[in-house]
Amino acid sequence: MSIFLWVLQILLGAAFILAGVMKSTQPKEKLAGNMTWVNRRTPGTIKFIGVMEILGGLGLILPWATGIATILTPLAAVGLAIIMVLAIGDHVRAKEYNVIGINVILGAIAAVIAIGRF
Repeated sequence: MSIFLWVLQILLGAAFILAGVMKSTQPKEKLAGNMTWVNRRTPGTIKFIGVMEILGGLGLILPWATGIATILTPLAAVGLAIIMVLAIGDHVRAKEYNVIGINVILGAIAAVIAIGRF
């Protein structure tokens, strides 16, 4: 089970770190081509979401890898799952049903990590 959780942590952590870097470094106009939700947010909010995704991704990996404050790993997973629930709500309100599946999968993986590491 531990190896399975490690694989999930590394993959999900990398995905959130990469997505967060993109959101926190790219201008809103460039992101709008692939992510329609950015048109409903201010540039500051988009960067905030990106930074939170970076921190969450690092939180999935670093505490458990170093053995320092390991409680932060399942807490990071819970935080990322909450971000995904909020993203699903935003997409439902905007009637963007075609992208909800990604949020469901990422949120489910985060929930598995949280349960497995608590």
